[in-house]
Amino acid sequence: MARNDKKNSFRLAFTTDSYVVSPLFFPGGNIGELAVYGTVNDLAMVGARPLYLSAGFIFEEGFLVNDMKKILASMAEAAKKADVKIIAGDTKVVNKGKGDGVFINTSGIGVLADGVNISPLNIKVGDKIIISGTIGNHGVAVMAERNGLSFNPPVLSDTAPLNHIVQEMLGYGGVHAMRDPTRGGLATTLKEMALESGLCFEVSEEAIPVAHGVIGASELLGLDPLYIANEGIFVAIVKNDAAEQMIDALKKNPLGRGANIIGEVVESPSGKVLLKTRIGGTRIIDMLSGEQLPRIC
Repeated sequence: MARNDKKNSFRLAFTTDSYVVSPLFFPGGNIGELAVYGTVNDLAMVGARPLYLSAGFIFEEGFLVNDMKKILASMAEAAKKADVKIIAGDTKVVNKGKGDGVFINTSGIGVLADGVNISPLNIKVGDKIIISGTIGNHGVAVMAERNGLSFNPPVLSDTAPLNHIVQEMLGYGGVHAMRDPTRGGLATTLKEMALESGLCFEVSEEAIPVAHGVIGASELLGLDPLYIANEGIFVAIVKNDAAEQMIDALKKNPLGRGANIIGEVVESPSGKVLLKTRIGGTRIIDMLSGEQLPRIC
């Protein structure tokens, strides 16, 4: 949406999402801050600066007041960290057994600066593929809490607001496309962008950062970290000559310390993601079929 007149010229970005994560509280976060950060990050991925959010709650009858207060307090703190305001809300209650604690819907509105155009259609041959941090942390944290598992050191969810670090990246120029690899993980996100761009992504398994706890949990449970959900990292496709500078800048930010160049865009085969494995082979990466871990966000 755009408005143009003699005094003003701006574009608005709008998004909405619902959150049904189970359990509501997990290592490193809870459903409240997840709802705020998820919507903030959706706006950030198109290059928008998030400004305002609304929040809708569907509580199950009998939900603990103390838990409600914890969730609301975490949302207030998350909004403060993301520098956004929650300006509207609604609450409904359903009968006992007709919900699962609480479901949250958040909508967000932000502003796009002149000249910002972030889209997979901008991706070009020779572009570099950047990831801002380690993969799989959120999914493993939720799964561990859900199943009573513990890891040493513990795996914490990576829920975080990405809008500030993204705006910093945009200041360098050369960002063609961005996505946050939530449901379906890194593999699904890369495949979606490859299909939309009509190009091929060649990615190095060795270059993809994965925390030791996530590797151990994945091996134990037979999961592939490439398909595990994330909530506080992003994938960026950037101009070749801007990639190293962006990595240096990202590593100076606490949210980008695990940043790395993980691959490159090539011309063919169209719409494919090819993973160069640690043992020297090549594996075709496709989208996740079904949900590896349901109700993850």
